[in-house]
Amino acid sequence: MDEPRIKVYGSAAEITVAANAAGLRELAERLMGLADPGLRDGYHEHLEGGINLEEGSLSLILARDEAL
Repeated sequence: MDEPRIKVYGSAAEITVAANAAGLRELAERLMGLADPGLRDGYHEHLEGGINLEEGSLSLILARDEAL
Protein backbone atom coordinates (compact mmCIF):
# COMPACT_ATOMS: atom_id res chain seq x y z
CA MET A 1 0.00 0.00 0.00
CA ASP A 2 1.14 3.55 -0.68
CA GLU A 3 2.50 5.73 2.10
CA PRO A 4 -0.03 8.34 3.28
CA ARG A 5 0.62 11.75 1.73
CA ILE A 6 -1.37 14.78 2.88
CA LYS A 7 -0.86 18.42 1.91
CA VAL A 8 -2.65 21.45 3.38
CA TYR A 9 -2.47 24.75 1.51
CA GLY A 10 -4.58 27.79 0.91
CA SER A 11 -5.21 31.49 1.17
CA ALA A 12 -7.13 33.79 3.48
CA ALA A 13 -10.36 32.77 1.76
CA GLU A 14 -9.89 29.05 1.13
CA ILE A 15 -8.06 26.04 2.57
CA THR A 16 -7.44 22.81 0.64
CA VAL A 17 -6.62 19.45 2.19
CA ALA A 18 -5.33 17.19 -0.59
CA ALA A 19 -4.24 13.58 -0.11
CA ASN A 20 -3.64 10.31 -1.85
CA ALA A 21 -5.98 7.41 -1.01
CA ALA A 22 -3.81 6.27 1.92
CA GLY A 23 -3.69 9.83 3.25
CA LEU A 24 -7.48 10.15 3.04
CA ARG A 25 -7.84 6.90 5.00
CA GLU A 26 -5.42 8.20 7.65
CA LEU A 27 -7.39 11.45 8.00
CA ALA A 28 -10.64 9.47 8.25
CA GLU A 29 -9.15 7.28 11.01
CA ARG A 30 -8.00 10.36 12.94
CA LEU A 31 -11.45 11.96 12.62
CA MET A 32 -13.17 8.73 13.70
CA GLY A 33 -10.85 8.65 16.71
CA LEU A 34 -11.86 12.20 17.64
CA ALA A 35 -15.51 11.16 17.43
CA ASP A 36 -15.00 8.33 19.95
CA PRO A 37 -17.52 8.71 22.80
CA GLY A 38 -14.75 8.11 25.35
CA LEU A 39 -12.88 11.28 24.43
CA ARG A 40 -13.61 14.56 26.16
CA ASP A 41 -14.39 17.95 24.67
CA GLY A 42 -11.26 19.87 23.74
CA TYR A 43 -9.26 16.83 22.61
CA HIS A 44 -7.22 17.70 19.53
CA GLU A 45 -4.40 16.58 17.26
CA HIS A 46 -1.73 18.71 15.61
CA LEU A 47 -0.50 17.81 12.13
CA GLU A 48 2.63 19.62 10.95
CA GLY A 49 4.39 20.10 7.63
CA GLY A 50 7.35 17.75 7.26
CA ILE A 51 6.09 15.50 10.07
CA ASN A 52 2.50 14.25 9.49
CA LEU A 53 1.96 16.41 6.40
CA GLU A 54 3.94 17.00 3.25
CA GLU A 55 6.79 19.52 3.47
CA GLY A 56 5.51 23.05 2.89
CA SER A 57 2.01 22.31 4.22
CA LEU A 58 0.18 24.66 6.53
CA SER A 59 -0.22 23.27 10.04
CA LEU A 60 -3.58 21.60 10.69
CA ILE A 61 -5.34 21.08 14.01
CA LEU A 62 -8.19 18.57 14.22
CA ALA A 63 -10.26 19.38 17.30
CA ARG A 64 -13.29 18.03 19.10
CA ASP A 65 -15.60 20.88 20.12
CA GLU A 66 -18.94 19.86 21.61
CA ALA A 67 -20.09 23.51 21.65
CA LEU A 68 -20.51 23.42 17.86
